[in-house]
Amino acid sequence: MYQRKDGRWEVAGYVLAADSTSKRVRVYGSTRREAADKLAEKIADSNRGLPVATSDSTVGDYLTYWLGSVAVHRLRENTHTRYAACVRLHLIPGLGNKKIARLTTKDVRTFLDRLRTTCQCCIHSLDAERKACCAIGDCCQKQLSPSTVTYVHSVLKSALEHAVREDELPRNVARNVKAAAHRPRRFRPLTSAEARQFPDAARTDRLHALYELALRTGLRKGELLGLHWEDLDLTTGTASIRRSLQRTRTGGLTHLPTKTRASERRIALPTECIQSLKEHKQRQDEESETAGSAWRDSGLVFTTPTGGPLDPANLLRRFRSFLERAGLRRIRFHDLRHSTATLLLEQGVDLVVIKELLRHAHIGVTAGVYAHVRLRLQRQAIQTLGNALSPTDNDPDDPPSAAVVR
Repeated sequence: MYQRKDGRWEVAGYVLAADSTSKRVRVYGSTRREAADKLAEKIADSNRGLPVATSDSTVGDYLTYWLGSVAVHRLRENTHTRYAACVRLHLIPGLGNKKIARLTTKDVRTFLDRLRTTCQCCIHSLDAERKACCAIGDCCQKQLSPSTVTYVHSVLKSALEHAVREDELPRNVARNVKAAAHRPRRFRPLTSAEARQFPDAARTDRLHALYELALRTGLRKGELLGLHWEDLDLTTGTASIRRSLQRTRTGGLTHLPTKTRASERRIALPTECIQSLKEHKQRQDEESETAGSAWRDSGLVFTTPTGGPLDPANLLRRFRSFLERAGLRRIRFHDLRHSTATLLLEQGVDLVVIKELLRHAHIGVTAGVYAHVRLRLQRQAIQTLGNALSPTDNDPDDPPSAAVVR
């Protein structure tokens, strides 16, 4: 341990690395005590068998360490699975052999450019077994979508950001690469006429209450499937959103916390939803009597005919079948949530109120997703102003009427 010329303190020690070998690490602090505490923390993790990243690790070694020792404790299981697939399929093949301490902004930019233009069928030999397409020299140009490239970039930034926090890197070089702008996924929410037709068309469906609740409240699919009867108070007309039902790779159908901490909330139920839920409860009681001993009392509001939890994938299939039977335009289930926000925005509800209702993390998310509606409202506002400025029969000398501008 010694003090550097720049005034910082430096201390070195040996710890367990990601490749199961012993590595010498150096940590820094503004004071002697701070540097010593940082090294003591790394040694304590090493003694518990947790590998510690080192500056001479490769990008592949560090990503493996980060996924297994850091991200696994901070991410939801499904998110961690997507991160792991991104690392395995793209980051390790493209950057895995480079030393993390020598990784440059140019390396990241070159990697992302190559990822945008390379045929994935060729690079992963997807047609090798059936000897077609790229395997016989007829490249199909199956490239990653811009949103996937952006996702890969974000995963790399998250991993390197942790390396900066652990003092393994002086800066996050991935943040210096500007992500290519891409158009967000287009969606076509229900129009006002379609939204009025939707509840009537769903009335004969077994999951009528679920569809109506999704449209009138904007709840997410997992939040709807995770509702318990104890979460509802049909007397006061409120619902507590506490959990989400998701299918995970290890646990199957599992109750997880809501998407974010802010998503855990209490909402007011529309009168129409209260009536639909009461009818749904009566139908569920009848199904319980019919099933007899085969009934599984899960306490869930929306279940299978035998009381078990509804699989999210099965719900999507049922929703598509319902749209076809009802002769409605085919939309995604998540578009019901978009429809809620779009209809509210068209009725003049403020963006801040919509953000709170949908529990978006930032107001920018709400504004960005529904930009197409804002443009239409801007046109209406301009037209209204045009009508106000058009010549009238009033005396031109009359002063304009007073108006409050907010």
